[in-house]
Amino acid sequence: MALNDGYTYPLTVADDEHARPLTAVLAARFTHSSAATWTTRLAAGEIDVDDTTVTDDRPVRRGQRVTWRRPPWDEPAVPLAFDLLHEDADLVAVAKPSGLPTMPAGGFLAHTLLTRVRERFGWVAPLHRLGRHTSGVVVFARHADAAASLAAAWREHRVTKAYRALVGGSPPWETCAIETPIGPVAHATLGTVFAASPTGRAARSDVTVRERRSTTTLCDVHITTGRPHQIRIHLASVGWPLAGDPLYVAGGGPRADTTAVPGDGGYHLHALALTLPHPRDGRALALHAPPPDALGTSPERGGS
Repeated sequence: MALNDGYTYPLTVADDEHARPLTAVLAARFTHSSAATWTTRLAAGEIDVDDTTVTDDRPVRRGQRVTWRRPPWDEPAVPLAFDLLHEDADLVAVAKPSGLPTMPAGGFLAHTLLTRVRERFGWVAPLHRLGRHTSGVVVFARHADAAASLAAAWREHRVTKAYRALVGGSPPWETCAIETPIGPVAHATLGTVFAASPTGRAARSDVTVRERRSTTTLCDVHITTGRPHQIRIHLASVGWPLAGDPLYVAGGGPRADTTAVPGDGGYHLHALALTLPHPRDGRALALHAPPPDALGTSPERGGS
């Protein structure tokens, strides 16, 4: 555990929030805390309205600036080191370790890849994210023009991504094209999570068996869409969940008998390669992050 520096969360009161109690607005915006919890934070002097600290639950007015000055808190210990894959004036690409969140969320702020990369390179904008327990290539833009160019490339499917995954058992196929739609479904703890859903958004994953082991199978997965938890959901949807996945089961839905959430680990998934058009001149930039030992093929695990 390590104490961070705290964080200030700003919001501007919207038209439909006018005249509502301050704690009700905060509870609606920050759904992780109840109105009663916000009352306690008001009393502790953590809330400002138009740059003035307030302690009473007053009605707010449209356009007012409300800030929550969250005090420092202890963050869980996670792997903090990352490997630099590419750096130039427009972008930075790194290899994220498994266990390190990409972005601040869920109690993580300083112990995130974004914070660590900014400490080393200054301001950068993340262009995509990996799940906390997924390792591999992550790309950041170093200025707004690069961010806009690369965001357009992502939207236009001019970015290709390859992953390495460890599947439980031995699928009967050598290749498999998966197009299961992905969308929100009911979850006992979180309300909803992304999973296989007939009413979800289109998604495609192309899977190739790389190596069969005694109880697991190593697969390469190329994706042309980037839905949340897509590879975990897709492989589960065709009956072959990732080995050790605590959440997704055969069929692509969440396990019914557990409180597991998407951020829980136990599976092995790695963003192996990413190719994108460079924002300065459009040339193809190919990035590669060597897989961890558990996801290497036999020669790779032997060091050759």
